Amino acid sequence: MIAATGWRDYELLDCSDGERLERWGKYILIRPDPQVIWKNRRNHPLWESPDAVYTRSKTGGGSWTINNLPPEWRICYGKLTFTVKPMGFKHTGLFPEQAANWDRIMPLIKSAGRPIRVLNLFAYTGGATVAAAAAGAEVCHVDAAKNMVQRAKENAELSGLGSAKIRYIVDDCKKFVEREARRGHAYDAVIMDPPSYGRGPSGELWKLEENVDELIAKTAKLLSDQPLFFLVSSYTAGLSPLSIAYMLELELTRRFGGSVSADELGLPVTASGAVLPCGGAALWVADK
Repeated sequence: MIAATGWRDYELLDCSDGERLERWGKYILIRPDPQVIWKNRRNHPLWESPDAVYTRSKTGGGSWTINNLPPEWRICYGKLTFTVKPMGFKHTGLFPEQAANWDRIMPLIKSAGRPIRVLNLFAYTGGATVAAAAAGAEVCHVDAAKNMVQRAKENAELSGLGSAKIRYIVDDCKKFVEREARRGHAYDAVIMDPPSYGRGPSGELWKLEENVDELIAKTAKLLSDQPLFFLVSSYTAGLSPLSIAYMLELELTRRFGGSVSADELGLPVTASGAVLPCGGAALWVADK
């Protein structure tokens, strides 16, 4: 388990009976989480006075109940700054557990001793993009949602990286990878955080278990002769970090050497001192 312990502006205060009690900056949110299957007593007083609550509908989806919340606000992770806001499907525009991955890739980039080109697929609002750029990498940021790519640009600017070498692409990730291969483009590192399900700009259907192996294989062909790392995250309960690691072993270790690690990602829970599991990740790193 790798826990994101470096936050100051985010805190998982408590979790019980399918819900999280969270602090995002100075605002308190309650959001559903299917991983929270326990029903411990809700002793934390902020359960009774949240600024917003997301409630799932029995027919699918859900909605926010806003008590005291601005349309959007900012939080920081070290020198990185992000805008968050209540969005559809309980989201805020940031997955705080991913900070554990940012803490792993930034030292790799900084210590590489050479320019590093990073391809970030399913890049969402740019958490990993901003982290990689802050570490000195040139980043190609790819996501199918135009509004999320725009938010990634804003997050880069807020983090003082408006002039960093970041290329923003609105496209289906698989199609983009295929075109990059035909163009002969290469990258030193890859980050991908694919959704369980999704659709591209032209309605392309994505289902993680059916497509991730092919995508990893195709993306691995874009690696340079001196690759640095390849990181894959997943929130899909049926796809374990060890399964992802196995795919990376097949595609990368046999070709480049190096090593693969597989870990669950988590967030520390203030009330209990335990760690809430929040998906997993596998990381291939080249030999030094």
